Amino acid sequence: MRLTRLLALLTSAVLPLGTAVPAVAAPAAPGQLKVMSVNLWYGGTKVNDYRAKQVRFLREQAVDVVAMQESYSVAAKELAAELGWHHYQASYSLGLISRYPITAKYAPTSATGKTLQGAGIRIRLPGGKETVVWSAHLNYTPYGPYDACHAGMTTAQILRREEESQRPQEIRDILAELREELADAQRTPVILAGDFNTPSHLDWTAATRKSHCGYTIDWPTTKEVAKAGLTDSYRAVHPDPARGPGNTWSPVYLWNDEAGKPEPQDRIDFIHVKGSLRVLDSRTVVVGTPKPVPHHRDNEWTSDHAAVVSTFRFTA
Repeated sequence: MRLTRLLALLTSAVLPLGTAVPAVAAPAAPGQLKVMSVNLWYGGTKVNDYRAKQVRFLREQAVDVVAMQESYSVAAKELAAELGWHHYQASYSLGLISRYPITAKYAPTSATGKTLQGAGIRIRLPGGKETVVWSAHLNYTPYGPYDACHAGMTTAQILRREEESQRPQEIRDILAELREELADAQRTPVILAGDFNTPSHLDWTAATRKSHCGYTIDWPTTKEVAKAGLTDSYRAVHPDPARGPGNTWSPVYLWNDEAGKPEPQDRIDFIHVKGSLRVLDSRTVVVGTPKPVPHHRDNEWTSDHAAVVSTFRFTA
């Protein structure tokens, strides 16, 4: 194991003696694992009464582990305390919470030094099975759909700007940190989730050109994940991007004032998997009908992204 990245479990969310643990929805069925990826939008602070709404949402979804981005330095600890779960607040942005014990923590990567990173945990399920779960939050600028739909750049220009964003390099660095775990994924499966701030190469196809400003683009960041042998869980269930776009950006940003054009709607949040987990279900989730910015403060939904929830079954 790489001791520089894989840290022994030091702490997890432990409620003080005498604290009443709120009722939490039952975990997934035996042999299953339900995973969520969600960008919390500055921890949820853009919406009134955000923490109570987040807790209510997590109870209703009955997930087992949550990979969070924009967790605002405290969300993992506070949500885990509310749920009686275990947590790892890896950085200002990255947090993970788990119904099941955390047996190890992977320190944040920041190989480019420019923007954000990835971090992860290893969890132990009933019966002793373990799974590695990472949360990633990649650089947000320059943003490819703006280059296409707002600036009208050529495909070559857009792809050059994608490399300049360092997202492809950031995901390569994360995958390099996970090289040993990916090689052992048949025994201990690996889940890589997060806000990638880029569309998928599986989505901007000839069949979806009308939804993507007339472009077909082979987005490189998600191609790197596929090359490493991971499966996009949402596309495994919804293989046709025209019938199941699965957009996660954005339920509250519908118009871009700076460009004076509609906000491109895209799938930029993912849950990828490799190893002894079969995808049973995957969906995007938003609570209610959120009002768009600037009328969002009383939304029941506390994020500017949709969440992604995928359910897996362990294979023999």
